[in-house]
Amino acid sequence: MANFDPALLGYGALLLLLAASFAGRADHRRLGLATAALFALPIAIFRWPGIGYTLLLLAILLVNLAFAARHWLRDTRIIFSGEEQELRRQHFARLSPADARGLIDQGHWISARRGEVLIRENQAAPSLFFLAEGAALIQRDGVDVGVLDDGALIGEATVIDGTHATGTVTLSANARLWFVPAAALRAYLAANPAIAGTLHEGFARALRGKLASANARIADPPPIA
Repeated sequence: MANFDPALLGYGALLLLLAASFAGRADHRRLGLATAALFALPIAIFRWPGIGYTLLLLAILLVNLAFAARHWLRDTRIIFSGEEQELRRQHFARLSPADARGLIDQGHWISARRGEVLIRENQAAPSLFFLAEGAALIQRDGVDVGVLDDGALIGEATVIDGTHATGTVTLSANARLWFVPAAALRAYLAANPAIAGTLHEGFARALRGKLASANARIADPPPIA
């Protein structure tokens, strides 16, 4: 301990500030700032002259802890149904409970019948869909090119920018769906840019999963009867 260099605490505080700047959630940034202030506090007390630096770091610590506590208390009061929990787990896990609640509330839960068309080829996706239960068929130029089952997102590739879909998606079984209209989703994300960035990452993961599944089907085609 006699050889301990207090400058290491300063380096630790700077690293925590760097990590906090990359945090996607506001409560994580708050905790990062509070922890950085805590690391720097001993240096201010024992190495910096005067009390000004110490009081400033204490203020940073206490303010950010208070905000983080408020976020935590707010999140503990948020309740999700079983269906909503599954949607959040699979696609909105990186959102805070409050952000996930706000996004889910933009949409609606419905039961739909087999044969209903969700997205039409060469048309903009009308909504973003989450297939909680059921199955869907993807067709391109009338040819079956893929299937979707429980847990799939539908329309994530085109719903944000309004480009035309490259295939038609039709329910191949009775289904339970969550959907949010494209216009409502775009308006919500425009007003919440931090959520938009996180959601784009989730969409990218969903698309990679679909691509991996499609490649697996191509590599291992069913036997010809």
